[in-house]
Amino acid sequence: MTFLVDAHQDLAYNMLTFGRDYRRSVAETRRLEEGLPVLQHTGHTLLGWPEYQAGQVGLIFSTLFLAPRRYRGGDWDVQSYANFDEARQLLRAQVALYGRLCDESPQAFQPVRQQAELKALLQAWQTEPSPHPVGLLLLMEGAEGIAHPDELAEWWQAGVRAIGLVWAGTRLCGGMHEGEGFTREGEAFLEVMADLGFTLDISHMNERSARQALERYAGPVIASHANARALLTPDNQRHLSDDVIRLLIERDGVMGILPFNRFLKATWKPGDPRSAVTLLDVVAHMDHVCQLAGDARHVAIGTDFDGGFGWPSVPQELDTIADLQKLAPLLLERGYSAEDVQNIFGGNWLRHLEHSLPE
Repeated sequence: MTFLVDAHQDLAYNMLTFGRDYRRSVAETRRLEEGLPVLQHTGHTLLGWPEYQAGQVGLIFSTLFLAPRRYRGGDWDVQSYANFDEARQLLRAQVALYGRLCDESPQAFQPVRQQAELKALLQAWQTEPSPHPVGLLLLMEGAEGIAHPDELAEWWQAGVRAIGLVWAGTRLCGGMHEGEGFTREGEAFLEVMADLGFTLDISHMNERSARQALERYAGPVIASHANARALLTPDNQRHLSDDVIRLLIERDGVMGILPFNRFLKATWKPGDPRSAVTLLDVVAHMDHVCQLAGDARHVAIGTDFDGGFGWPSVPQELDTIADLQKLAPLLLERGYSAEDVQNIFGGNWLRHLEHSLPE
């Protein structure tokens, strides 16, 4: 079993929208949700604290995610906003939720905001008997709700350590659905973010914006959850072109592969048999990045669970997040070393955090 870091899970969004409690097991959540509308909106959960333990998931980049009102899924989507005041209120509620989760269940969840907290978490996993606490590092997915760069300091103080400026497309830069490159306002955000020490997440940026970000941002860069566009369709702005992946590698960035069938195989559609996509498709995306890099130091895992999809929209071998451990033998069979597997599962993200988190 290999220690695993997952660079993208939408925990707060699901807890506040659907009432999920990730201290429960996957089986218990599925039992409670059977027949409810939540399954139509986001599918069966893949996440639960017992499954984190079984799958050695020790650290999660836990998101602050809101949808602009124009992308609201329906009346059920309570985590959407129409103006800056609404966004700020909702984002603060998500931060507070993560704080309560750690305060009420410290044996289950612990915040990771600085080097000392990361070291304590890793020591617990290495030296103490199971079960182990799961670390939560806050990542803001989409900065549309921040009115001015001066507000970024507030979110740093609140414990946010990584920011993706875009989700669909904003006044700051272009995304997968709208916009072009960085605006002057977006460039101002980059400057302040770098001064404060934020990691910049280029996930959801379109080609032009991703290139500009990697060329201009002075701080650390990642793609928390994105796949290789070369294995999908050439016009798919949601994922990274080989040129962008190369730029990310040059910046010593890390790219988290997400095991969502539609993002693994372009021909997949809901209702297809589960055998249509397998963990070998995940390995293919990982291997593509490694071939571009010439090593296994720039690819990792960013599941995006439970980010609008669940079981059975994941490879057939996956029932819960614990099953990601099945990737290890497949990578070994592909010719990767045990050290490579450790880096892909968690070592690459840990290396990034050791260089980016404050003392």
